Parts: sequence; C-alpha cells; structure tokens
Amino acid sequence: MAIDDSEACPCGSGIRYGGCCGRLHDGFAADSAVALMRSRYSAYVRGREDYLRETWHPRTRPDALDLDAKPATKWLGLSIREHRQTGEDTAIVEFVARYKVGGGTAVRLHEVSRFLREGGRWFYVDGEMR
Repeated sequence: MAIDDSEACPCGSGIRYGGCCGRLHDGFAADSAVALMRSRYSAYVRGREDYLRETWHPRTRPDALDLDAKPATKWLGLSIREHRQTGEDTAIVEFVARYKVGGGTAVRLHEVSRFLREGGRWFYVDGEMR
C-alpha cells in the first residue's frame, strides 16, 4: 500500500508519514522501542515484509511472514497501552492493533512485546498475547 510522505502516518502518532515511520522505513534507526513498534505496525499496513524482517531479532525471526495471503488483512488502528524501559538495552511495549481479514469482523491483537537494542538499533524479540 503506497502512502505519500505528507499523509497521516498509519501508526496513529498524528505526525505525517514522512516525518514518522517513513524515516525508519527508509533506514533511520528508531530512537526507542515504542518508535520501532509504531514503525512495525506501519510496515504491516504497507506490506513491508523486508522492514519487518530487518527489525525482528535474528534469534526469533521467522523464515517468512506471508503478508500477501488471501483474503487480505486490513489494518484499522494501533493503540499503545504502555511503554517501559526494563533495562539499558531492553524494553516492553504493550499495544492493541485492530484489523479485519477480508470482509470479516474486526479482531483485536493485544500483545506485550519485548525489544532489545543491539549495536545502537532496536529489535522486536517476541511477544505475549493478552
């Protein structure tokens, strides 16, 4: 899904895509785990499997994500519930993402995600569903 840099960012930050998640999708490092979480949500919206794999920690990264599966997923919104630094290079982000598959009913994905910073870059490690 193409998003113009001047459009609102899909992550719900209220900032334009080019100044928010677009910068991270273009290679800038996220300055926090919550910024990475927001950019990963936007990557799901845009179908950016390359970015999702790059920001997934290598020890837990799946071989493939199959974002082109049919019926298509339509992402409806992201809500950050909590962001907490748990160590110098570790953090958690609790979020709720809403989506629909095909024309079905909306689904809530509620997760507490763990993040790790290595070499100055944040990575998604894994999450616990709530």
